[in-house]
Amino acid sequence: MIEQAILKINSNAQFSVENDDIDKITWLNGTTPISKADIQAQFTAVEFDWAMKTLREKRDNLLAETDFYSLSDVTMSDNMKTYRQSLRDITNGVTTVDEVNAVSWPTKP
Repeated sequence: MIEQAILKINSNAQFSVENDDIDKITWLNGTTPISKADIQAQFTAVEFDWAMKTLREKRDNLLAETDFYSLSDVTMSDNMKTYRQSLRDITNGVTTVDEVNAVSWPTKP
């Protein structure tokens, strides 16, 4: 998590971290050190990014399972259209890890 937090602050930072320990960061190639407080302040954003990545992966897999319904030689039912749209909309308005964890998945028709 430390690495991702640093890169959120400075995407060009060059550093190494020993044993995922915030007290064991070595700044490389002239990278300006970032304070521990600033790094820790990014932890919530990093956790949210991970949660959203997982949510999108599950959503994308569920959409992929029904992609064949969207082929030109298949008639997609209204229920399936609604289901697929609900999956595409599942990330709308989600802004916290708690909201990600509380997502209610639509039922596949």
